[in-house]
Amino acid sequence: MEHKPSEILPGTLDLLILKVLARGTMHGYGIAQWLKTISEDVLQVGESSLYPALQRLLLNGWVKAEWGASENNRRARYYTLTAAGRKQLTAEREEFSRVITAIQKVLETA
Repeated sequence: MEHKPSEILPGTLDLLILKVLARGTMHGYGIAQWLKTISEDVLQVGESSLYPALQRLLLNGWVKAEWGASENNRRARYYTLTAAGRKQLTAEREEFSRVITAIQKVLETA
């Protein structure tokens, strides 16, 4: 059976982006590619979702951005996690774990 890419659960894209940026500074395309690769093509984030999420993270002060040259010498916006972003990542991971635990309890109930 062939699997299609899964849709990311609402509210988890910010968490995933923050987690990726905890590894270091990246541009948007790099973030999307890393998520796709590490999830073995299960998580595929399109531009129409990724860039509004990055803008939201910028507005919240969780990431900062600056322009630079990409690997192929094209202009790219590079995103870096801020101290507030690290704090938010911790809070979102805790909330995500709480929700996943609750969902597991429901699914495991006879």
